[in-house]
Amino acid sequence: MDIHVVDHPLASSRLTLMRDERSDNAAFRAALADLGGMLVYEASRNLPVEHFECKTPVAVADGTRLLDPPIIVPIIRAGLGMIDPALSMIPDAQVGFIGMARNEETHEPVPYLEALPEDLSGRTVFLVDPMLATGGSLLHSLKLLVDRGATDIVAICLISAQPGVDALAESGYPVRLVTACIDPSLDENAYIIPGLGDAGDRLYGPRNIDL
Repeated sequence: MDIHVVDHPLASSRLTLMRDERSDNAAFRAALADLGGMLVYEASRNLPVEHFECKTPVAVADGTRLLDPPIIVPIIRAGLGMIDPALSMIPDAQVGFIGMARNEETHEPVPYLEALPEDLSGRTVFLVDPMLATGGSLLHSLKLLVDRGATDIVAICLISAQPGVDALAESGYPVRLVTACIDPSLDENAYIIPGLGDAGDRLYGPRNIDL
């Protein structure tokens, strides 16, 4: 599996703001939006393009645009925070949704929503989720995408844990990973260490639904 860790001082500074327990919801959201945009930028580096004549006020230039914009698929709830930065980079992208919650007792993903095109054959899919911990949510989402014919999937995760990266690599799914860092481990509650806590709670406040 191809893994691209974005090593850049601006990415590192935004990640630090997200890690900092003193960052409130607004500061966390702003840092996530900035870092999410940077990672989408990197994930888009090799997307196919087409060239066309672009008329400037004084002459004709060689214009460039994406040949087929990717489909952005956030894993909600936390993935919702990455939609706006993704669309700011690729405004004509289509958006799908996968809803996944975490069972706090088993640490397993609980799916509750699926809104995707029926046929993803030949399309590039950007699967976005701020955190890759155990890999459970991502693996379930990847199966949904592959079952619809997707063969070119980029998982964009702001922060990843080594066990989740290993699970992704061993899955055999056609996926590449773009992330800002890979932390070494998980604690007994399957939180990333050192991590940044629960991204969904830090974006939107505590979840008030029991699973």
